[in-house]
Amino acid sequence: MGLTMGCPAGVGPDVILKAAPELLELPAPVIILGDPRVLSDRARRLGISCELRLIRAPEEAETGILNLIPLSELSINPGEPTLSGSQAMVRYIKEGVKFCLSGELSALVTAPISKEGLAAAGEPFPGHTEMLAALTGAREYAMAFYGEKLRVALVTTHLSLREAVVSLSVEGILRVARLAHDFLLRDLGLERPRLALSALNPHAGEGGLFGREEKEILEPALVQARKMGIPLEGPFPADSLFFRAAQGEFDLVVALYHDQGLIPFKLLHFRDGVNLTLGLPIIRTSVDHGTAYEIAGTGRADPASLISAVRLAWRMARHRCRRPQAPGDPDSPCRPKA
Repeated sequence: MGLTMGCPAGVGPDVILKAAPELLELPAPVIILGDPRVLSDRARRLGISCELRLIRAPEEAETGILNLIPLSELSINPGEPTLSGSQAMVRYIKEGVKFCLSGELSALVTAPISKEGLAAAGEPFPGHTEMLAALTGAREYAMAFYGEKLRVALVTTHLSLREAVVSLSVEGILRVARLAHDFLLRDLGLERPRLALSALNPHAGEGGLFGREEKEILEPALVQARKMGIPLEGPFPADSLFFRAAQGEFDLVVALYHDQGLIPFKLLHFRDGVNLTLGLPIIRTSVDHGTAYEIAGTGRADPASLISAVRLAWRMARHRCRRPQAPGDPDSPCRPKA
């Protein structure tokens, strides 16, 4: 299991150190891709006793200890991002992806990064999701969020509400539904996944009185999904759908725009929610929060989201390895090393 440290000036080092007792209980080695000086300094500030074992490659890792592949040696104050820190942050991600693609890591869990830092380091990506898709060559991908009570996949992400509505399409909904269905089957091991599509307009458009998107886009997408063997139901009014899903009626909700899915999700899973990228040839999960520079180094950062992200990545890797075709599957974390 690979774990990138995120922005060295953010709360990534804090939550890694605070999550250490949970990480050490995993039956697989955990390898941090990061900076030994930053982690040691942060441990001192937080009053945490933590032993780091420096290694050169994943094959040297051992269970029951925090293994660290040192990829930078920085002197950084918590809450004060620097260009060198942003460049190191990018290196952690690129090395983690390389190890996953070679089969040396089964999964990659990412601590929070700064979008401004990405730009400062010369990277043309708005965030982790797009960067990971480019590094892995993924053509179709989607942003999703996992919690024990609610799981959500987004058709559109970082767009204005006006742009999100205009950009809705049958093809976009089918893409996310297909990726979500595959995630539930392959990565969670659900035999009969239940997916629901959220409506866009109040009362699912009320037969066209409150908007025609349901009739012209959502319902045709549902017809196509069923022809493809995807058990997608709906469109259901958003004001009741997420409650139904949280009660166990559906395994995942396909939401049409960012806040439609994220408001109910974070209401239930603000502390322990997991961000994941569907459609990549590697397993990638992440914390569902930002760098939180204002509390870095103070001890106030909550490691719950990181712990959940690691547990989900482990669960996904185990399910992929259990499939009969896994050793020869290009998306399998169990395939032989190149």
